[in-house]
Amino acid sequence: MRYRFITADVFTDRIFGGNPLAVLPDARGLGSGQMQSIAREFNLSETVFVLPPDDPAHTRKLRIFTPAQEVPFAGHPTVGSALVLAATGAIELTGETTRITFEESAGPVPVTIRVAGGKASFAQLTAPVAPEVRAAPAPDAIAAMLSLTPADLRTAAGLPEFASCGFPLLIVEVADAAALARARLDLALWQRLLADAWSREVYLVSRESTDPAADFQVRMFAPAAGIAEDPATGGAAAAFGGWLGLRATPAEGTARYLIAQGLEMGRPSRLEVEVEKRAGEVAAVRVGGSAVLVSEGTIEVPAG
Repeated sequence: MRYRFITADVFTDRIFGGNPLAVLPDARGLGSGQMQSIAREFNLSETVFVLPPDDPAHTRKLRIFTPAQEVPFAGHPTVGSALVLAATGAIELTGETTRITFEESAGPVPVTIRVAGGKASFAQLTAPVAPEVRAAPAPDAIAAMLSLTPADLRTAAGLPEFASCGFPLLIVEVADAAALARARLDLALWQRLLADAWSREVYLVSRESTDPAADFQVRMFAPAAGIAEDPATGGAAAAFGGWLGLRATPAEGTARYLIAQGLEMGRPSRLEVEVEKRAGEVAAVRVGGSAVLVSEGTIEVPAG
């Protein structure tokens, strides 16, 4: 069987930046094992398999695989798939903004596609579930896991803490951009410390950034998913936005944050996060960005 694929760089406006993504725009006929094998073959952070929706009110169903596992929700595959399908005409654009809904395992994910110059230029997802937080291991143990000292961590704001908006992870704030750059995941300590944790993904946050426009600079380690380090992670940005909504943003209105990621990897990425609050409650967390189409082709998949 032969299947078409398209690759794109997501959360960037230029090729060779952002996070690479492979999209199979019509994955009908593929089983879960075949999807996992294809994702392992591409060996990107995620590969997306697009299917007809189960609910006809929705636009498409997405199944998202890392090289090691299927995930229930992820940001760069959601944003990237929306822009790939719009750019190739698989999704009809209806003006300056087009609203669609993807089915993902975590739940329906609304996406808004914006058009500039007649082309889809930006997509913004709304996280499928409300933010949730849980207690983290001791900061000293986390610092050791990151090959840092306790002084390299910033704990005054309430981090480290686990958080999720459909994609759980451990959020750790470091003191500055230098500590962020020095961090190295000690895999033996990581294995022991997070073996039975709610999440084994680790998201480092610095309020200091080498990108002067950014509010935060971050790094993301996900070895359990087959990703040593990820250059742009929308699901993690949503979780962090949810954490900010619960812990730091005003009681009313919409707070906006620009997150820089991938700079240490030579793949600069920008993720735009919005946190909407009403009457002191987080009403919505949104993550958006751009994407650039890179390549297309076909892949031969053995039957069965």
